[in-house]
Amino acid sequence: MVKKMSKRVRSLICILFVLIFVFAALSAGLRIMLSNSSNGAFADETTSAKAMCVMESSTNRVLYFKNHDQKLPMASTTKIMTAITAIENCSDLDKEFEISPKAVGIPGTSIYLRKGEVMSTRDLLYGLMLVSGNDASVAIAEHVGGNTKNFVKLMNDTARKIGAKNSHFDNTHGLDSKTHYTTAYDLALITSYAFNNPTFKEIVSTKSTTITNSDNKVRYLKNKNKLLNLLDGCNGVKTGFTNNAGRCLVSSCEREGMNIVCVVLNCRPMFEESAKLIDRAFNEYKMFDLTKGYSFDDKILVNDGKKEYISIGTSGQSYFYPLKDEELAKVTYNYSVMQSIDAPVTKGSEVGEIKIFVDKNLQFSQKIYTMEDVRRKSIWARVKTLIEQW
Repeated sequence: MVKKMSKRVRSLICILFVLIFVFAALSAGLRIMLSNSSNGAFADETTSAKAMCVMESSTNRVLYFKNHDQKLPMASTTKIMTAITAIENCSDLDKEFEISPKAVGIPGTSIYLRKGEVMSTRDLLYGLMLVSGNDASVAIAEHVGGNTKNFVKLMNDTARKIGAKNSHFDNTHGLDSKTHYTTAYDLALITSYAFNNPTFKEIVSTKSTTITNSDNKVRYLKNKNKLLNLLDGCNGVKTGFTNNAGRCLVSSCEREGMNIVCVVLNCRPMFEESAKLIDRAFNEYKMFDLTKGYSFDDKILVNDGKKEYISIGTSGQSYFYPLKDEELAKVTYNYSVMQSIDAPVTKGSEVGEIKIFVDKNLQFSQKIYTMEDVRRKSIWARVKTLIEQW
């Protein structure tokens, strides 16, 4: 009987430990889910990509992610950084220069540059981003940076400026290297930054073009990004592949004033899954002007002024933010406004501030100003007022 009881006790103890473990695991999962939902993003397992990040580019809000902070090789999506670094550091994109012998015969995809031919940086950028010319990336680096080493330093400096803290670039083309890596989040951040540049945006959205060197040799370029022809509103950005990185794609799409950047790293069906993620983002999110929810008195008292009240308001700047319909209830406003101001008052004097929160996270703030001048009462008018009050 004692033996039977001891077996039962042991069984009950084992069951208890299993229940405790399961409860702890579920609690941890719930905490992760809740912490991720605080900014609207959530871990997404619907993609086969090793890492993924979907971001709204004007606010950098992450909408969906999977392993988005994992450092991974990114193949030719590297050239997004190469392109924006070149555009920002080249004084004249249309100035022609002679191709360095170091840019000829680079392994991988190529636009087949020849030693001594003369081309412009702008044309090479099209060769870089449309057909992924590794030789074009080196030619650009040699011209803009003086040499590839200096240019790669500029790339890493630009990454730090953007806030891509988990990225490091060893080269301009993305061929595999142990210390050449990024994350899905960093790559989305870099792309969102690059899209602020109209030259970059124009190049990566081009479906096909021709470039011509000084000897009138014409190269026909067709963009490798299939989504430009298949996805409504697609405006970029870059494909990539190496054996180590797998198939990589950074895509961008704009509809109804919202621009979505989607990054998938090591994803075999990269076009199909990127299109589904982007369509999903547009179905679930819309851009809302949060400043339309302002509600405060548009005037305050003026002490000793020729007018009793003065009009106040903001600069009129709008702030758009991507939200699901049900998230609108989580938007709150905090107003800090002076009750009165002493005359004389100059138009544009700061009298308060509005802060906009989404789910208790500060997203935007804006100052409140006086909208007109108000002169001070004359001394006789002030004396009269004092007598009347007395």
